[in-house]
Amino acid sequence: MPQRKPEIKIESYGRFSKWERGSKELPSILEFTTSIEALEGNEFGMIIRIIGGKGLKLDYCIKHPFFHDADGKVEPDFTGEYYINSNDFRFYIGDCIWLPVKDKVGDWDLFVYHNGKTIANKSFQIVTLNQKEK
Repeated sequence: MPQRKPEIKIESYGRFSKWERGSKELPSILEFTTSIEALEGNEFGMIIRIIGGKGLKLDYCIKHPFFHDADGKVEPDFTGEYYINSNDFRFYIGDCIWLPVKDKVGDWDLFVYHNGKTIANKSFQIVTLNQKEK
């Protein structure tokens, strides 16, 4: 019998409450938006819901503006993988603005892949207060 294709949808995206990495609790949506103010601590991203995908492996990538790490090297895109452990699964992918905020301004693109295919993506623009008011 062929395996049923999982149902995948973006449940929410935008600005979220602070997320504790490693916590089973996902952050709460504060504002649906793709324009995020460049303030330290602003959490942004998306929550994806996957039904019928237990055992699947997800790969993710966060493409961000060029900024440097503590050693002065350009920070590469953030990548990783995650295994779905239930048939009704919610997955958060995102980031938080940290100091210095000026090098975080620009386009941030979030991607989730399965078997090399994009299953979810969302683009965010991190903006200064002056840009957000326009």
